[in-house]
Amino acid sequence: MSIFEAIMLISFGAAWPLNIYKSWKTRSAIGKSVFFLYVISLGYFAGITHKLLYSRDLVLYLYIINLCMVMTDIVLYYRNRKLDREAGLLARAAG
Repeated sequence: MSIFEAIMLISFGAAWPLNIYKSWKTRSAIGKSVFFLYVISLGYFAGITHKLLYSRDLVLYLYIINLCMVMTDIVLYYRNRKLDREAGLLARAAG
């Protein structure tokens, strides 16, 4: 197990709960990039795949936890986008 990989994942993971909370409270997707969230998810999927194929250790669980948090933020993005559309905010933000 790489302690540096674990520290990286813990550091990244520490930011996601705050991001999720902000998404939940603001109820708006304006200024949020779902593409960025998908790219991060792809990275976590790659890390999980590597761990499963080549290096099974406890760091795998950090990848899974982080991926779950990013997926939660993606779900909130689509919920918030729907709320923005209902409130007419998307048309105003684009124009």
